[in-house]
Formats: sequence, C-alpha cells, structure tokens
Amino acid sequence: MALTATIPPAAAQRSLPLVRDAETEALMRDYAAPIFDVAGIARSQVDIILVNKTDFNAFVADARRIFINIGVILDAETPGEVIGVLAHETGHITGNHLVRMRQALANAQLMAALGILLGAGAVAAGASAGSSSAVQGGAGALTAGAGLAQRTLLAYRRGEESVADRAAITFLEKTGQSAKGMLKTFSRFADQALFSAKYTDPYAQSHPMPRERLNALETLAKRSRYYNKPAPTALQARHDMVRAKLLAFTSHPNVVARAYPSSDRSLAAEYARAVVSMRTRSRRTSVKMIDALISRQPDNPYFYELKGQALLESGNPKAAIAPFRKALSLRPREAQFMIWLGFALVASNDKARLGEAEKILKAGLRIDPNSPIGYSQLAIAHGRQGETAEADLATARGLMARGDFRGAKRYATRARKKLKRGTPAWLQADDIVSYKPPKLPGRS
Repeated sequence: MALTATIPPAAAQRSLPLVRDAETEALMRDYAAPIFDVAGIARSQVDIILVNKTDFNAFVADARRIFINIGVILDAETPGEVIGVLAHETGHITGNHLVRMRQALANAQLMAALGILLGAGAVAAGASAGSSSAVQGGAGALTAGAGLAQRTLLAYRRGEESVADRAAITFLEKTGQSAKGMLKTFSRFADQALFSAKYTDPYAQSHPMPRERLNALETLAKRSRYYNKPAPTALQARHDMVRAKLLAFTSHPNVVARAYPSSDRSLAAEYARAVVSMRTRSRRTSVKMIDALISRQPDNPYFYELKGQALLESGNPKAAIAPFRKALSLRPREAQFMIWLGFALVASNDKARLGEAEKILKAGLRIDPNSPIGYSQLAIAHGRQGETAEADLATARGLMARGDFRGAKRYATRARKKLKRGTPAWLQADDIVSYKPPKLPGRS
C-alpha cells in the first residue's frame, strides 16, 4: 500500500505500530534536513520513523531515531508545527539527553533504594526496641525515599525539556524559520495541563509544559526576526497533501467527507477523495480519480504510486507495472517505489519478469533494508526460480524486519544448511541465527 504498516527489526520498535509512506517520509526528511545541518548532525544519521497512531506524540529512542506519530501531522495546520517538534526532539539528541536520563533514572533508583534501606532499618530497630514511634518513623522513611527520588527525576526532566526548547529555538533561528508553530504546539500542551491526564496526548505527559516555561519560550520565539515568516508556499502545499492522504488512509470515509466536502476542489481534497475511493469503492472509479490528479500534476510521483497501488490491489498487477515505473523514473532513488515495482513484476506471474523483479527488489532493499514486503516478494521471486535457499534467506530477513526473531532464526537455519559456507548469503543467514535482540531502550 502507499501507506503500509510494518515493523522494523530493532527491538525498540517491536511494540510500535509503524507505518511506511514514501511521500510522508520524504516530507519529514525535508523538514528535518536544515535542522540537522545546523545541529551538526549528518542527515543520514537519524531516521524519522512514522508511528501509526493518531494521538500527538514524538520521542527519541536513541541518537539515530526520532519516532513521530502520524497524529502530529494530522493535527498540524502548518509545517512549522511539525518542524518545531522535530527541532525539539533534535535538541534532545544534541544534548545527549537519553543517556543522561538513564543516568538520572539510575541515580533516582539509588536514592529510592537508600530510602528503603534506611526506612527498613528504622522499622527493624524500632520493632526490636518495642518503640511504635520508631516503627512509624521508619515507615515514613520508606515512602520518603521514593518520593524524593521521584521529585529529583521530575526536576531533571523539567530542566532537560527547557534545554531542548532553547536548542530548538536556536536551530529555527539559524535556519531562518519561525518558531510560531512550535509555540502553538506547546501552548496547546500547557492548556492540557488543566485537564485530566486521561484526555491529554502522550506528548503533553512526556513533555510537560508549565505555563512559566511556555512564557519563557514565547519570549525567546518573539525576539526572532523570523517570527511572522510563513512557511514557503510549496512546502505548505506538500504539508496539506500529506495531511489529506494520511486522513484518508486512516479515518472513516465520513470523517474525510466532513474534512473535505465535495465543494472543496483543492488538490488536497481531490487527493483525499481518491484515496477513500480506492479504499471503499470500485477500483475503476478510483483510477479515474487518480488520473484526474495526474492531469493536474503530471510530474507528481506519488500519484503514479497511488495508481499502481489501486491497480495492484484490484488484481491487475500487469497494469500496475507502468505507473510504478513512471513513479520510479520521477524519483529514481526511492526504495519504496522499487519495491512496489518488484511486487507488481512478481505478481504478474510472468516468469520472464522474475529476473528483473529480483534485481529491482534487491536494489530497493539495499537502500531500505527494513521492508518486510520487499523481502517477501524477493522470497517468491527466488522460489519461482528454484532458488530455495535464497528464498529461505529472504524470508528470514523479512521476519527479522517484522521483529519475529524466532521465525527468522528458523528460516535462516534452514537456509544456512543449503548455502555454501563463507559466502555472503551464508554469512547473512549465520548472523540471523546468532542474533540476540537488545533490551528495549527508554524513551525521551
């Protein structure tokens, strides 16, 4: 699918419902690129990973990954609101906050443990002396230790968030961008503090925004000469298109119809209606609607991707090959387009196309090694050519990409027995068999 659910292999991601979409990912990379540049982070160092949840949340798992819910994009009316979140999370990365948070957590746990030990000692001493007041005092120390640890940790988090705020403002200033969107986002979370946590977004709870911190942020933001500078028109248009697409793929058609009524003839509205048509009606109707989009923007690769998806899912993979080829010609380095094209070639059931399918799928997986769909189609291509060991290895790698380590080891073991020892394929199988998942890291 143009919006494809998947689970990459890293252990930190196994419990998250992730989603892949070339258009949205490209937009997020373009939002983050200037921020990374001024922050001194290589653009290739950090992946921005989409989480298939519609509430507002984002966090860093380590120095290489920013997770962002699609709800952040759906809620943001302007690019600046998303860019502000990415700038803030980049501030956590440059401040090395995840490592420091782990240390702060360890210190807090130590403080709590000391309180418990001291309290337990007082309880024991009071009991042996027959003193009820000493027992009560010791019991108080038990809870005081945990309370002090919690207050210390929360104080650390408040300081950490303020540092990330200031870093984000600096990044936006250096890139000539307004912090107004960031301020709008955080103002919302300051307001949410007035309500029950049951109704607040996770981002508000993990990134608390006291009113005094918001006031300090507002003062810094409004000092900038770029404060009233709007996002470039082309960037706003891309933002609107991605929001429409995400809403159409993830919401009930009635929700989409209210957001984009038939009277709305904007390109974003037409995009949303074409996606809904593809999901709910005749594929023939949706293809006509997508062709209308293409007539308005003939060089938009994502319209051809959507057309290919509509044809593929309607059971016409041969017809899907051409639009996927066109999409790839417009964005030759887009791995997801390569994988879509390989999928259509395999699904065409034409043996003459299997060699090309294998080649294009491998090219896509070299760029994007976390595509379960790519590996599953590569396994089919190998299997149909009688290459059972290679098919088992591709299946194992696909299961790794889904986070199914047990299944991956089973297929890799089978592949390793058939492959020549010491070859690259054998080494890949051996690596999977020997793999031990790391512990899940904490969130920031």
